[in-house]
Amino acid sequence: MLRFEIFIWKPVPFLRVLLPFIAGILLQFYFDPNREIIGFVVVFALILISVFNLLNTHSMFSHQWLMGLGIQLFFISAGAVSVFLNQRKISLQNYRSDSYVIATVQEPLTEKEKSFKTSAKIETVINEKKQTANGTVLLYFKKDELKPLLHYGSRIIIHKPLQAIINSGNPGAFDYKQYCAFQDIYYQVYLMRKDYQILSSENKSFFNDFLLRTRIKLLAALRQYITTPDALSIAEALLIGYRDDLDKELVQAYSNTGVVHVIAISGLHIAMIYGLIIFFIKPFQNKRFVKWIKPFVVLTIIWGFTFIAGAAPSILRSAVMFSFIVLGESFSKRINIYNNLAASAFAILLFSPFSLWDVGFQLSYAAVLSIVIFSKHINNWFYFSNKLLKYIWELTAVTLSAQILTLPLIVFYFHQFPRLFLFANLIAVPLSGLILYAELLLLMVSRFTSIAVNVGKTINFIITWMNDFILHINAVPQATWQSLQISISQTVILYFAIAGLTFWLLRKRSKAFLMGLGSLLLFSIIRGFDFITKQEQKKMIVYNVPQHKAMDIIEGRKYQFIGDSILLQDGFLQNFHLKPSRILNRISKVDQLSSINHQHELITSSNKKVMLIDSYINPSIVDKRIKVDAIIISKNPKLNINQLAQAFDCDEYVFDASNPLWKINQWKKDCENLHLRHHSIPEQGAFVMEL
Repeated sequence: MLRFEIFIWKPVPFLRVLLPFIAGILLQFYFDPNREIIGFVVVFALILISVFNLLNTHSMFSHQWLMGLGIQLFFISAGAVSVFLNQRKISLQNYRSDSYVIATVQEPLTEKEKSFKTSAKIETVINEKKQTANGTVLLYFKKDELKPLLHYGSRIIIHKPLQAIINSGNPGAFDYKQYCAFQDIYYQVYLMRKDYQILSSENKSFFNDFLLRTRIKLLAALRQYITTPDALSIAEALLIGYRDDLDKELVQAYSNTGVVHVIAISGLHIAMIYGLIIFFIKPFQNKRFVKWIKPFVVLTIIWGFTFIAGAAPSILRSAVMFSFIVLGESFSKRINIYNNLAASAFAILLFSPFSLWDVGFQLSYAAVLSIVIFSKHINNWFYFSNKLLKYIWELTAVTLSAQILTLPLIVFYFHQFPRLFLFANLIAVPLSGLILYAELLLLMVSRFTSIAVNVGKTINFIITWMNDFILHINAVPQATWQSLQISISQTVILYFAIAGLTFWLLRKRSKAFLMGLGSLLLFSIIRGFDFITKQEQKKMIVYNVPQHKAMDIIEGRKYQFIGDSILLQDGFLQNFHLKPSRILNRISKVDQLSSINHQHELITSSNKKVMLIDSYINPSIVDKRIKVDAIIISKNPKLNINQLAQAFDCDEYVFDASNPLWKINQWKKDCENLHLRHHSIPEQGAFVMEL
């Protein structure tokens, strides 16, 4: 059996704890064993550990497996329990549509295109009597009215039915419902002024209130001295993770060029802060007291920055990671970075097991682990005596090494790969560090107007130049390898390939080379089979795009789009609603398909006939009932289902998301009275039919 010696068990004890803990999290989440089974495993684990401790010294040596098995089972159970304790569903057992809900606003209102948004923690449900409740609800307020006078700690009474959060149901779409559930959010509600009442009392914690007020002051300082909107939005995101002002197209450009981590507060920013602290402490490093003061100062500043930046999951896990590294350096002469990484991951998952599904969590640890394993070896490829060239190559080595273990995740989640990531990072990363330090300087001199103005102008110039650079890189033809699609199994196989080839390169083991090569072969076979399967597909997808008509007719790996022209112009709507399905199905656009015909209101193939209705038709002009497999109704036409049923022999009626819900509900009632099959896309998700 091939043994991997990159990780040695003895100096990495937390890895033995972390792996069974993760196994327990996965088992509980996907298989949901009941509490009795978990309790039995815990008792059995404790019995094994107790039996081992009762053995004499000689027997202990030959029965070490008892202790090992007991510990593994105990931490598997601990992982399962952590999921069970964090899987808190909102307690609204006594909630009715006419109930009143009292909730506390948890954050300042964010301005959206058509509404104001915030989240609120539910306290009480009121029917005939008050009953305690829990959970978080998303609140949306109508924008054409005055901005609600709400802030952190405001308490409101909601007297409008809460709506369960659902997914769009579009193929390949982001699982927004599960994402919210991981944050204990299951409901949302859209409020007009008549739907809620602001209470005079407030409910806030001093610590959170202090952090929010600090963030507001920091934002005010940035907004006073940085005048260009795009530069200001990048400065806000880079310093404290405030992303509400970011331009969507600019963010997409950063993502396409592989430098989005620059504007997403993460380990990079913590590393920059850490480097700055070490720079100021370095002159005193020979002093004895520094050994004890250093970890206190470093951790205080890092965690202060983390909380002021909103304690978002991305920066929180980075702070935990750096805390373990700092403590390891302080209390141990020889630190093992792998053990520190495993310990920090265990600490994060212990308090937040659902972080395991967080893309940022996966990418953060993959990047750091990749840098630790590969950067030294890549850096040794070349030697430069010139300090500037040496620095550039070291940065290049770190950038290249970080990509090795993050590449499968990037392709799996984002379906693209930035070909010019290396060049973009060589410029953007040093600039982002310079900008961050300049912003910290701006905050320190903000009371000295003349100095602050010049610092603000400098920051404005640097960010504007960086934005222009990123936009120019993004505009280079073929700068980004788009529409990549791999499955979970293919992602796992890629990691086996990377592990095998890495072990072969570092340890020269032929078996590792065979494993890596075999994994790549298996990956290619699965990928090829998927291409062949997609080449044979014929189907129609009616998408769930709110207030819009959108459908794709698919033949093989080609599609023809039918829908609103705005969806051809709005990049965000395309990327969010349509692109994931097209990537999943590996299709590209054509003007006409060979065996599926679309003319006027009719789609026909060799097996199916579909009628499209988006305006008034007079069914009485039809002499004989027309047989169709489906009728797609769009754009809220004036029609009567009873009359349609007399004119068409239809297997299923489909109401797309361009129709208002109240009208769909009327049509649904008519269909139910006539015992007709129907599909409401806003409620049931996208409609898919094989053609």
